[in-house]
Amino acid sequence: MPTYDYECDACGHEFELFQSITEAVKKKCPDCGKLKLRRLFGTGAAIVFKGSGFYQTDYRSDSYKEAAKKDKQSQEGSSSGKDKSKSDNKKSDSSDVSPKKKSSNTDNSK
Repeated sequence: MPTYDYECDACGHEFELFQSITEAVKKKCPDCGKLKLRRLFGTGAAIVFKGSGFYQTDYRSDSYKEAAKKDKQSQEGSSSGKDKSKSDNKKSDSSDVSPKKKSSNTDNSK
């Protein structure tokens, strides 16, 4: 059964009431006795996930986690070696290229 928040427009009295969903909305204020009571919109009862276990990966075994860690480290090691060799190749390619000289046509024998 949910808890509902109520407020009286006449006296400003606020309170919570534990009642069934099918029960009618209360109209009479318990403080002043006037029929100015209204039920407030609350945040409602939501599903709250706390702690670990929400994601599938939270249930992985220790052996799986260790294997994944080793695999990640081996991929990082191999990719850093590839990056270095690529940068070395780029440096050697740029040093081998010499600027081209323009050929000048100074022959005006026509």
